Amino acid sequence: MHDDQVDVTGETVATLIREQFPRWSGKAVRRQSSTGTVNAIFRVGRDLAARFPLRAADPAEALAVLEEEARASAELAQVSRFPVPEPVALGKPGAGYPMPWSVQTWLPGTVASDADPSGSDAFAEDLAAFVAGLREAGTRGRLFGGTGRGGVLTDHDDWVGTCFEESEGLLDVERLRGLWSRFRELPRTSADVMSHGDLIPGNVLVTGDRLSGVLDTGGFGPADPALDLVGAWHLLEAGPREVFRRTLGCDGLEWERGKAWAFQQAMGVVWYYVESNPAMSGMGRRTLNRILAATP
Repeated sequence: MHDDQVDVTGETVATLIREQFPRWSGKAVRRQSSTGTVNAIFRVGRDLAARFPLRAADPAEALAVLEEEARASAELAQVSRFPVPEPVALGKPGAGYPMPWSVQTWLPGTVASDADPSGSDAFAEDLAAFVAGLREAGTRGRLFGGTGRGGVLTDHDDWVGTCFEESEGLLDVERLRGLWSRFRELPRTSADVMSHGDLIPGNVLVTGDRLSGVLDTGGFGPADPALDLVGAWHLLEAGPREVFRRTLGCDGLEWERGKAWAFQQAMGVVWYYVESNPAMSGMGRRTLNRILAATP
């Protein structure tokens, strides 16, 4: 999926576990099929998951990222109303794999990209309850300090412009440019809240038609309250989307800003993953179609 991608095999993972965590050396190692774009995931036994960054990075810098993700995941686990993975250990480079890696608890369930809950009002209520629980945690004075989604919409003008250029022939770019020209001007009026930051189908677990867990919690932190509203557009059809909005109590401006963040994310994944990860690219197209259908 990436030019600088680092491949990792089950044999490598088994060797790393045997050498660094011998207490788990008897557990079966199985690679998990995933549309994820950041980590390769291996199930270790029945209750653990090992996560290996896919993109090459300086080992010291990568370790700092994993340590911060572990802190964020542990904090989110304390406030979530639904099961989330908890950090267990950090591994070191070895066996031909050049970067640190992480181990966390395994959660049962089916990812929402496979078990589509988009038509479920009950799932929409669950998703709203998850977001509400994070917001209630409080930022403890922390502010958004990143460069990704969750800060200022206009900071993403250059990236969205690149996406428009790369999407010629794939999408109705002229119409989409018109949407962004409106979205980028939506004012921010609310203080930061605690946010998951990436509520896409591949990060959400479903059992039946209910939310049973949320993955990829290492980005938990303060951000625009509208950021977690992307889940409404990535995960829900129109009826359940309104249930989500009503349950969470979103006003009109916040709702539109959530649409804007979903638009920014979807524009990026459609062209970038069109050949290397068609499922992710398809998610972006679906989200954009939902946004277009809901925007006069």
